[in-house]
Amino acid sequence: MEKDDLSELLQQHPFLAGLAHEHMQTLVGCATNVRFAEGAMIMHEGQTANKFYLIRSGRVALEMQVTGKGDLRIQTVGPGEILGWSWLISPYRWHFTGVVVLETRAIALDGECLRNKCERDPHFGYEMLKRLSQVMERRLEATRLQLLDVYGMPQSGVAQ
Repeated sequence: MEKDDLSELLQQHPFLAGLAHEHMQTLVGCATNVRFAEGAMIMHEGQTANKFYLIRSGRVALEMQVTGKGDLRIQTVGPGEILGWSWLISPYRWHFTGVVVLETRAIALDGECLRNKCERDPHFGYEMLKRLSQVMERRLEATRLQLLDVYGMPQSGVAQ
């Protein structure tokens, strides 16, 4: 796929809405177009996190291993959402397992490439951090609510 095509696909993704043109061009250098079949495991909890995915179509379930409960589905992400933020934070390990539940097309962004570009361009790095922080907050909240449900704890009186 041509870099111009990738640039156009990046511009269409909601996660990148309003991103400055120069930052969009920075991302293109780290991007590849990917496709995953139903049932494929994109990431595995505890393994090295080296990618970040902008989901274009399909669905991916985020699961975590819960002692005594097995695999627990925390959230399902689909078109317009992102998959993966662990590439940003050392020691770069996945916090969830990602299983494709519906054939998925995405743009994969290389984590090491992005970290290097964020280091070299603090404005770009801060913009990525702001966007990814919103995703992390939503995922952590979804996990918290799911765990409250699994363990049957009342939601009132839970420390925030």
